[in-house]
Amino acid sequence: MDVAVSIQQVEKRFGALRALAGVSLDIRAGEFFGLLGPNGAGKTTLISCLAGLARPDAGHLRVMGHDVVSDAGAARRVLGVVPQELVFDPFFTVRETLRIQSGYFGIRNNDDWIDEILAELDLTAKADTNMRRLSGGMKRRVLVAQALVHKPPVIVLDEPTAGVDVELRQGLWQFVSRLNREGQTVILTTHYLDEAQALCGRIAMLKEGRVVALDTTANLLARHSSHALVVRLAAGDTLPDALRERAIAEDGAWRFRLATPTDIEPLLATLRVAGCRLADVQLLQGDLEDVFLDIMHAGGAGA
Repeated sequence: MDVAVSIQQVEKRFGALRALAGVSLDIRAGEFFGLLGPNGAGKTTLISCLAGLARPDAGHLRVMGHDVVSDAGAARRVLGVVPQELVFDPFFTVRETLRIQSGYFGIRNNDDWIDEILAELDLTAKADTNMRRLSGGMKRRVLVAQALVHKPPVIVLDEPTAGVDVELRQGLWQFVSRLNREGQTVILTTHYLDEAQALCGRIAMLKEGRVVALDTTANLLARHSSHALVVRLAAGDTLPDALRERAIAEDGAWRFRLATPTDIEPLLATLRVAGCRLADVQLLQGDLEDVFLDIMHAGGAGA
């Protein structure tokens, strides 16, 4: 499969801070790719370098074969970026903003596509509203529309649903997932790990400017996540000392982390021997949040 985005040994410093320390990864055309990490991991710096907003100190970045430094104009034409910050011009309406954005890429008579974007992002009723009169959530929708207006083959979404309502999140992901099915490459950064787990086929995790994990979402879940057993004891019963040091108190219940589901029977046997009566039992499957915490705590499992 063709490579849509190639990032090779990219380094970036801000004074004494080493924001990126030799990041390398390839994102294939048509992927829905997740870029995850804690605050300060280097995600936004990497996106800024990819978008040409920051110049890397070392390494190379290419979008659809175009070097973002030596062939910056062509690289920008094939890339759409939704930034974290709410950046907008307060003097234009939503439709005017999108027409102007189209003009930056030399696109005229783009109203049919603009109308489709407005409808998909539930902005049609706001098309003639001045940008400064929109709510924060509506402004973020316009940022998404701006990134899509020139139909770029690669879309970067940097925390696109931060602080927005559930309805927008669902509508946005339906639209973006459709674009991805039609062939557009999507790169997502988000702190909503449930979004990343549901949407991304492959994920890279950054920590302190380095890639500490890079694999398919399924492989990461299989390798790092674990099950958990949550037990609620009957009134008056207490957890045996032998199990208390393994358990985490959780809203009147006890949570046990299990390496494998076969650990359940010995745990329940210990409870039976101690005479504990069970009021409720839940077996929980590990998720991407468990994987993330495991890798960040361990320092990474490598790529």
